[in-house]
Amino acid sequence: MKVCLIQPPYSTDYSRSDELFRWEIEALDGCRADADIIVMPESCDVPCLAKDADEMMRSVRRYREPLMKKLIETAVRCCAVVFCNLHDEDDKGVYNTTVAVDRFGNIAGKYRKQHLTAKEESVYRLEAGYTYEYCEAPLVVIDGIRYCFLTCYDFYFYEEFPQTARQKPDIIIGCSHQRSDRQSALETMSRFLAYNTNAWVVRSSVSMGSDSDIGGGSCVVSPDGETLLDMKSRIGTEYTDIDPSKKYFKPAGFGNPPSAHYEYIEKGRRPWKYRHGGSTTALTDEKMPYPRVCAHRGFNTIAPENSMPAFGAAVAMGAEEIEFDLWPTKDGEIVSVHDAVLDRVSDGSGLVTEHTLEELRRLDFGYKTGERFRGLRILTFEDILKKLSGQTVMNIHIKTANNSVGYDREIFGKIAALIYKYDAEKWSYFMCGNDNVQALAMETAPDICRCIGGGDDPWGMVNRAVRYKAKKIQLVKGKFDQKMIDDAHALGIRCNVFWSDDPDETRRYLDMGIDTILTNDYGRISEAVREYREEKGK
Repeated sequence: MKVCLIQPPYSTDYSRSDELFRWEIEALDGCRADADIIVMPESCDVPCLAKDADEMMRSVRRYREPLMKKLIETAVRCCAVVFCNLHDEDDKGVYNTTVAVDRFGNIAGKYRKQHLTAKEESVYRLEAGYTYEYCEAPLVVIDGIRYCFLTCYDFYFYEEFPQTARQKPDIIIGCSHQRSDRQSALETMSRFLAYNTNAWVVRSSVSMGSDSDIGGGSCVVSPDGETLLDMKSRIGTEYTDIDPSKKYFKPAGFGNPPSAHYEYIEKGRRPWKYRHGGSTTALTDEKMPYPRVCAHRGFNTIAPENSMPAFGAAVAMGAEEIEFDLWPTKDGEIVSVHDAVLDRVSDGSGLVTEHTLEELRRLDFGYKTGERFRGLRILTFEDILKKLSGQTVMNIHIKTANNSVGYDREIFGKIAALIYKYDAEKWSYFMCGNDNVQALAMETAPDICRCIGGGDDPWGMVNRAVRYKAKKIQLVKGKFDQKMIDDAHALGIRCNVFWSDDPDETRRYLDMGIDTILTNDYGRISEAVREYREEKGK
């Protein structure tokens, strides 16, 4: 098969858009009739840098339709499969989309870029909702050849490569820009992708200038990682021949039978050794929509508070957040228990902080809730993170004896270090009414979100949130009013409320603008919030 790569010139001067779009059309007109596959770069309907969404859409409205017409015409004229990236739309919004046109001029498939850049979301306002949902690596079969896709930023997410390899692609199409990377790095990425998926990689990009060593790099790489064609910064159209049936097999470890590299890797993969991922991963605190329900001490109306049965039940039912309390032990370990003393929730007595972890683990933290929980042991913070990191947002209540005492810097550092160890910082926030803890958190772990608790000044939470640069406050029932909520929202501060177990009360809080409801009865309140969202179209 003959592959045709088109690498257009690119400009940051938006006034050149007509000129560079004409270049694209003329390049398609110049494609040879013996081409079997023709690949163009990303955003061909926006041929020059757009400064904002209005400029981007001005280009899309002007160029998309004639571009699609030319793609179809070229596919039929050359009897080739044509791939091009442009902007697609539906009633939800605008999408970064790679389109596959078969030899007869039919749309054979579409691929939506899976990893949008921050600029694509915030500046160009592309629809991104689908990127927060699980999906298989898209596969399009044309003339018996299996095509998968990556677009630009997608090339950097190596964790997706094994998922793509599972589709057993013959060719991976990369419609890209990647305008800031050196060409040597772009070639390395493409070779790495080909080797790890046992597929041909066919990547088209834009030239940042004939003398530039960044951007460009349109290339064809074989499954064994050999580069057959690399256009560097050359502007124009170039060709090479490939055999999509050709695969690369190597020994699956020394002395073993041959297999594809990804098959060899799969035999020894240990996904629990590194970052959480996949369909069980919750949206991060920053991305998760509101209003939310936070399971206070877990789903503690059906299981002992601050226990794995309570946390697990809430998360399994879809809790956006769980809340739990942390105390240090006498020997510097971190455990989850609400009260300063042990008497209410266990068969022990005295202060938590006066016991070692080993002593606490001898106590029964279940039987006071019911015989079926007899023998339940105390949880450490690390126990919680091991099971639930990345599966829900964690409202982490740092407990102190009173609101005027300081907090041990070493203990707080240990709490923060555990959050980083389990890759949980984007799913965590510290909640505390003690301003000494807030100051310590701001100083030592500024990238972990903070939430101001009532403490000794519940009516002053908004001002305290500003002082400690906190993104949230946790209002206390009976000690807040509408003005506090409005003042917080005006400053971009989210409002939790502690607490509500009554659906009617919950609705009143939501009408006031409360963002997150803490509840002991997750089942009833989550259903009330779900109904509220549906009524309000949220």
